[in-house]
Amino acid sequence: MIDKLIEQLLKELGEDPKREGLDKTPERVEQALRYLTSGYEKNVKEVLNDATFVEDYDEMVIVKDIDFTSLCEHHLLPFVGKCHVAYMPRRKIVGLSKIPRLVEMFSRRLQVQERLTTQIANTLNEALQPRGVAVVMEAIHLCMVMRGVEKQNSKAVTSAMLGAFRDRPETRAEFMELIKSGRGLQI
Repeated sequence: MIDKLIEQLLKELGEDPKREGLDKTPERVEQALRYLTSGYEKNVKEVLNDATFVEDYDEMVIVKDIDFTSLCEHHLLPFVGKCHVAYMPRRKIVGLSKIPRLVEMFSRRLQVQERLTTQIANTLNEALQPRGVAVVMEAIHLCMVMRGVEKQNSKAVTSAMLGAFRDRPETRAEFMELIKSGRGLQI
């Protein structure tokens, strides 16, 4: 069905969807859109997959520089960037690979960056009930780069701070300092 809509869209734009360069475009666009919105097919329970564990660890856990791509729900244009996530356990930890999977699940939906940021934070907060959760996202939005204001080097930065990260300025400052340090670490 999406392929037929794309074919009609091409016609509305003044193109011939049957010409050589475009003849397979409707199918390609449908496949791309299904992939870029595949987060709707997943849920938190499936993503976390019982990978929470009781552990006597109460210091900050950070997974930073998580690459993500999402689609702006206002223009259906991509926004791409990095996500930094931290939490302070209260006897429950999560497998580290689950955090990028959570970011992926929510970013593979039509989004605004603000909602994406809070969805990640709120989900970790509900699943782990930690002493605090922090999420910072920085992204380049193609809707700002390619159209409208056309500002090539602008980035949007959003944050969600819960628990200790909201209540304790020194905890928030430590997190912000740690996500700035060690950029480009290679293994």
